[in-house]
Amino acid sequence: MSWTNLIVHTNKKQVDLISDFLIELGAISTSIEDSNLNQTNEEYIFGEPHIKSEKFWENNTIQALFEQTIDIELIKMALTNKFLSHKFSIESSNIQNQDWVKLTQSQFLPINIQNKLWVIPSWHKIQDKKAINIILDPGLAFGTGSHATTNLCLDWLLKNVNKKSSVLDYGCGSGILSIAAKKIGAKKVIGVDIDNQAIKSSQDNAKINNVKIFLGNTQRKLDFRADLVVANILSSSLNVLAPVLAGYCNSKGKIALSGILQEQESAIKEIYSQWFDFQPSYYKEGWVLIFGIKR
Repeated sequence: MSWTNLIVHTNKKQVDLISDFLIELGAISTSIEDSNLNQTNEEYIFGEPHIKSEKFWENNTIQALFEQTIDIELIKMALTNKFLSHKFSIESSNIQNQDWVKLTQSQFLPINIQNKLWVIPSWHKIQDKKAINIILDPGLAFGTGSHATTNLCLDWLLKNVNKKSSVLDYGCGSGILSIAAKKIGAKKVIGVDIDNQAIKSSQDNAKINNVKIFLGNTQRKLDFRADLVVANILSSSLNVLAPVLAGYCNSKGKIALSGILQEQESAIKEIYSQWFDFQPSYYKEGWVLIFGIKR
């Protein structure tokens, strides 16, 4: 069995209406994402403290999955006639049936950082029992270790965490950085996120890895200052959260900021320079981790 994937590019004024109409036309499922995802103009729309939350991006991509037996040209025509006065573009592609579990698992292999730390999906065996091993499966929250920014943060933690360290993981996602910090040897680790699903994922992953970390929602006031602050989130979030993150960092403490494309580095540094002196940045696959020490 195979399916047809219909892709619609549209603005935020009509994205909800088009998505609903595609379901009415027989779509098995629809998904919506920023058309500028992973680009320098990627938009931040999710709520953080003191930031208004938006429902959709300015430019959106809708993906709608249909049974292959459906006449996709009729779907395109119905969509065009329904939204005749609106501007959008449509394309389609075929998706072949596969062993989706096997395919997904094949895409997530053990990840090694500095030959000291491994991130291992549960269906793989531990390769080095003397190393720091984190058991982590892909889930509903960001952070499997495969993305370049997560790699950069794990590398930074290995080089900066010690037994006296207190660590704040701001935007903890799956909890991978919090778990890594604790397994490396940090004295105290707190992970926070705005998404309750992410907090739940972090809790579950911490339990699997037998580590004790403190987890909470960013909407709640956090009375904590850390020796090390790590934030692997969108660069637009880092822009507005600069005073908040700086406030959570101890004097002479260290901060690691990632989720940043290399062309965004200077702009982020300019914002954080009022609190931090910068150390050499880390780079990987067009992404950057900015490293600063608080004055």
